[in-house]
Amino acid sequence: MTVTTNSPGVSSQAVASAPDTGNFDTTHSVAARKYLRTYGLTPPGVDSYDVQASRCLGQLALKSTPIERYLYLSSLRNSNTHLFYRLVVDHMKDLTPLIYTPVVGEACQRWSEIYQQPEGLYISYSDKGHIASVLNNWPQKNVEITVVTDGSRILGLGDLGINGMGIPVGKLSLYIGCAGIRPEATMPLCLDLGTGNKAFREDPLYLGSRREKVSPQEEQEFLDELMVALTEKWPGIVIQFEDFKNPFPALERYAGKYTCFNDDIQGTGAVILAGFINAVKRTGVPAKDQRAVFFGAGSAGVGVAKQLVAFFISEGLTEDQARRCFWLVDTKGMVTDDRGDKLAEHKVYFSRPDNVGKQYRSLEETVDFVRPTILMGLSTIGGSFTPELLTKMGQWNKHPVIFPLSNPSANSECNYEDAMKYTNGTAVFASGSPFPTLEFEGKSYTPGQGNNMYVFPGIGLGTILSKATTVTQSMIYASAEALSTALNAEERAAGWLYPEIQRIREVSVVVAAGVIRAAQQAGVDREITLRDMGDDKLSAYISQKMYDPHAEIQGIDGEVQAMISDVPATNGINGHTQRNGVNGYAQTNGYH
Repeated sequence: MTVTTNSPGVSSQAVASAPDTGNFDTTHSVAARKYLRTYGLTPPGVDSYDVQASRCLGQLALKSTPIERYLYLSSLRNSNTHLFYRLVVDHMKDLTPLIYTPVVGEACQRWSEIYQQPEGLYISYSDKGHIASVLNNWPQKNVEITVVTDGSRILGLGDLGINGMGIPVGKLSLYIGCAGIRPEATMPLCLDLGTGNKAFREDPLYLGSRREKVSPQEEQEFLDELMVALTEKWPGIVIQFEDFKNPFPALERYAGKYTCFNDDIQGTGAVILAGFINAVKRTGVPAKDQRAVFFGAGSAGVGVAKQLVAFFISEGLTEDQARRCFWLVDTKGMVTDDRGDKLAEHKVYFSRPDNVGKQYRSLEETVDFVRPTILMGLSTIGGSFTPELLTKMGQWNKHPVIFPLSNPSANSECNYEDAMKYTNGTAVFASGSPFPTLEFEGKSYTPGQGNNMYVFPGIGLGTILSKATTVTQSMIYASAEALSTALNAEERAAGWLYPEIQRIREVSVVVAAGVIRAAQQAGVDREITLRDMGDDKLSAYISQKMYDPHAEIQGIDGEVQAMISDVPATNGINGHTQRNGVNGYAQTNGYH
């Protein structure tokens, strides 16, 4: 017997002779355990999910530090996959900070120190020339999506080498929990291309190769081979790049050729754009009168700014008018044409020609010059939005838009309490890291969190279901537009910029539908049957294809019971009726 379940483009098979981690679930009936050949390998009692959840959450509460909680949840994910995701789905708001940001930052810094079990695939530079053979070692036959990093720029923590594996592992956990991509259809991938972190290279516990980071040219040649190998082994695989120090070359080189995107650039831009669309509506200030200062002109900052330019264009501005609404500030001050240094290529688009020869060498000087309506932070410099800056933003604007987007929390440019305090409660706020609800002047305020998990799971799911050949910029933009519409009436009335995180699976359906429609409009979809579906039918289709961890155990137990009920009854001992059991065990209808 084979148990099949619906998924985005793949069927899962639980084979009796090869138990997987979900087969040791203590909610399995006795009959199911005997069929799966796990009978006797777990305690004899049959749990309810409520009891399971109580036990797990109780054990989690006994852990005294965030990293201990992270390790407990990692162990649970590896020992009982379906139970782990049942807990994630039911306790999304409480558990996602423990399995991804902010706690994953510490996990990555200490990855070699806390390493316990294999999670993901590592490919080293020494594997160049036979990358395909390394991919063949991956145990799952079908992979629909991979998250790949070289660990060279993990969050705001710098070059962590192979310790960056925590990012693909955590990110794919969110693809699974938030968008219902099946666990066995995912592959975390870390490229061991050396590290510029001398402390790690000299650390006896470090598990990566002890070499300097390869050159950009060597990395490009390695990635060329990797992309070919991935798509030859798993045609149609979605490849998401994450936390590369310089993400632009790979994105520009592969975006039109492979089904790939970069969440640092495109996902961050999309989620901020969604919140930004709602924030601009809240301010009542037309797009042409908005002035945005970006503190941080790296790949993430420029990626976000370019997404916002697209929105301003959709509001009626020309491209040149739209990009002139933005002022970028890096470590040398405001980015201008005549600053005297050679600008990185990605900064040139936003470089200012209108500074009249004067240079503004700091964030403070730039803010005084621009008097912005919007203050965006992607600098990773904690506390850089000072009380003085926030006070000025509140004085200049009825509703100043304050978006400190750096992760983790310690790197956030300001916290929610300061933003509200120094703008007298008028700030329209969203951050990259979570902040608690705030009581301010007798009212309760909930901060928005521009977390990429609002969009990247839906982008991945929509790309998989549409069988898109590439991930177009229009698909990324559509994910943002869809997210901006996902607020319910209660959330809009409360002035929220993003939906309640516990509704993330509903939100992912909305985002995936937007991505699918954009793929169809761009002509890159191959699942043409979806083109004729109305919007309601498409949403229902997406929901039906999502992995539901609660349904996994029910599905196995239901099919086992159906099989037993089909077995003809025979005369039992002393006249009692019995049925032949699974795998030779005698069973009666009394098993539950």
